[in-house]
Amino acid sequence: MEKKSLSIRQEQVMEVLWNHPDGIVASEIVKCNDELQINTVQAALKSLVKMNYIKVGEIVYSGTVLTRSYVALISKDEYLQNRCKHLAAISSGKKIYQALLNKIEDTAELAELENIVKLRKKEV
Repeated sequence: MEKKSLSIRQEQVMEVLWNHPDGIVASEIVKCNDELQINTVQAALKSLVKMNYIKVGEIVYSGTVLTRSYVALISKDEYLQNRCKHLAAISSGKKIYQALLNKIEDTAELAELENIVKLRKKEV
């Protein structure tokens, strides 16, 4: 299922949620990323719920106050696959792969990718 693109702030919130699979409250999300403010996080959470990227998990205590915790509905891998499909739809796949490969500086990682390509060639 194709999902909408996320803003930078939404991605930052999702990154925190992916690292807390059991759920996390807005005030804790802010503590996990110095670039985020509570109002930004709350706005991002509201839009992410509407987009079906996340759901309200449980109602939990945050100090002495009851508050919502949030849980990701889409994994990071699913999100990245969606983004790749979107990028491939608007550009040549070769250019995307080349741009990603140019970022890699580790020869071991490049060797691992070569093995993945070899396996994929056998499948096709």
